[in-house]
Amino acid sequence: MITISQMSLKKEIVMIINETKQVLLGIDDDGIATVTINRPETHNAFNQEVIAELTTAFKKVHANAAVRAMILCSNGKSFSAGADLNWMRDMVGYSLQENQADAAKLAEMFYTLYHLNKPTIARVQGAAFGGAVGLIACCDIAIGSRMSKFCLSEVKLGLIPATISPYVVKAIGARMAKRYFVSAEVFSSRRARRIGLLSETVSETELDSSIYDITAQIIKNGPQAVSDAKALVDLVDNQPITPALIEKTSMLIAQTRVSPEGQEGLSAFLEKRKPEWLK
Repeated sequence: MITISQMSLKKEIVMIINETKQVLLGIDDDGIATVTINRPETHNAFNQEVIAELTTAFKKVHANAAVRAMILCSNGKSFSAGADLNWMRDMVGYSLQENQADAAKLAEMFYTLYHLNKPTIARVQGAAFGGAVGLIACCDIAIGSRMSKFCLSEVKLGLIPATISPYVVKAIGARMAKRYFVSAEVFSSRRARRIGLLSETVSETELDSSIYDITAQIIKNGPQAVSDAKALVDLVDNQPITPALIEKTSMLIAQTRVSPEGQEGLSAFLEKRKPEWLK
């Protein structure tokens, strides 16, 4: 698969970080980062190295002020088959403490992705099983092909989807999570769209163009406002509408109005010109 940064945007990638062949990070001249899992021979299954490299890539994207949005994708036929067989074989011999340390690294990867300070978009093709569903749930937007398939398969192995559960439950709701956590059913992209795991389903040939349309919209907007708007959702999600929350949100809009970016955006609108971030 050619990544969106290489094909759909048709712009030179100005920075490539390829620490190994398992995870690739590219950033194009529009500030769109593409993180690619590059293990097509294993259907992009996770192992300890992939987890560590994904965490590193996410942290680099978070720290890079030039990045406006991030696309998470995979090379090959599958988004990810979940845990690598050799990694699971190693786990059988781990002590409780070793298993806890191993799980903590996996949990850090999901936490880092979920709390990234830029919009994140999952590009989903083929199979997305186990922990791959967690990656999708951690992203702000997920575009899947109509032929993609999903499964929370952990209970088939006598395990539970513990580290991904906070993100999956938030994405699809408690009742749907209970069904798919305990049944390990394979479900379609249409079903994934209905329950909220996917934002949109398109044909596989439309995946890149659909993601391009979203990123093109994002980069028109104020960079700090986009980051703050994403954080705002987590601030108000599931909170009771109290005087304290009203006061907090009122203060936030007041602060953005007097911020340099807010002042520039309002001035550009009133003066009928493009704001500086578009120049």
